Amino acid sequence: MSVSCGVECVVILGCMRWAWKRCTYIGSDDSATWPIATADEFEPIPRVCRIILAVYEPDLRCPKYAPAGGFRLNPDWVIKRVAYEQTDGRAPPYLIYLDHDNREIVLAIRGLNLVKESDYKLLLDNRLGMQMFDGGYVHHGLLKSAIWVLNAESETLRRLWEENGREYKMVFAGHSLGSGVAALLSVIVANHGNKLGGIPRSLVKCYAVAPARCMSLNLAVKYADIICSVVLQMWKVSPEVRTAIPVDGRFEHIVLSCNATSDHAILWIEREAEKALESLKELSTETTMTPPKVQKLDRKLTLEKEHKDALERAVSLNIPHAVTSSEESSSAYTEGGSSVDKSVETEHSAEKENSFCKNARTNWNEVVEKLFKKNESGQLLLKRDVSGSVTEECS
Repeated sequence: MSVSCGVECVVILGCMRWAWKRCTYIGSDDSATWPIATADEFEPIPRVCRIILAVYEPDLRCPKYAPAGGFRLNPDWVIKRVAYEQTDGRAPPYLIYLDHDNREIVLAIRGLNLVKESDYKLLLDNRLGMQMFDGGYVHHGLLKSAIWVLNAESETLRRLWEENGREYKMVFAGHSLGSGVAALLSVIVANHGNKLGGIPRSLVKCYAVAPARCMSLNLAVKYADIICSVVLQMWKVSPEVRTAIPVDGRFEHIVLSCNATSDHAILWIEREAEKALESLKELSTETTMTPPKVQKLDRKLTLEKEHKDALERAVSLNIPHAVTSSEESSSAYTEGGSSVDKSVETEHSAEKENSFCKNARTNWNEVVEKLFKKNESGQLLLKRDVSGSVTEECS
């Protein structure tokens, strides 16, 4: 009898401990050990949120749903708007904005529309392990949507980049469902910048706000230098911003709270991001003890080391197809043939790029077909040996 009572007490205490930890756990616990972000790192976030909000606004000159302080955008710099009627359900609505102040070409995509059946079809067009891409797995429906957007807008994006001195950043931004499309857009363009006039990876950036889960962990780590995910965990009145490249303890918990819905809303994220940026600017002004250039250099070196360590940890987690940066560079040499063959191939592809026809229209479906092959189950497998030989076809 005493033994059974003791077992019951242990079970009850265990359940109470679990319930206590479950009820007191908050989203910010996942990032509690991350370092505080700087004002320069976080500066684009409120601005990008406002551009995404502008997709919802039918007329920026007479806005009806402007956030506090307004959109702060120049309506004359809106190059193009695309609504559901033009996408025919193959992508969420988006706009292209030429930001001369910040020297950026921004393609912003709206989030999930709860009353649009096409958005649900896009979101549900996926199965676990269905779509392999670049050594990992991505969301099948979102990849198809990203390719459709590139087919529709690659000529416009290339023209804007070339007309503005080939120096502007190419920024893809999205909220919720749109963030997944934006993230996969940036991954494709980062690998095939020659299809947009030769834009380098260093000028490609993505801001995924309240992001959809659209790629496997090793791909998320691999592209952490260009994809910035923004998650709101509101738990204090004065917001603070933390940043890192997460691998261990990477938002593995689903936390349901009274703030779950508002934390996902783009309007609320923009409002809290603006508060956080002001706090970071004040903190930077009060506590700056060393020249800013040194601070930026130290922070850049820290992020580079975090990225390298994260790649190595991703491999240690036994994620399929995950490789370190050193392994990837060496495999590109060994799988493609000898160094002599590689140099000949590089020279040959360079000659083709020089004879590039500017009036040609890139078909991104053909790019994917040339770079990847399908197995019996329909998955795309990367053909590493031909990745350097894809060229633009002139019509």
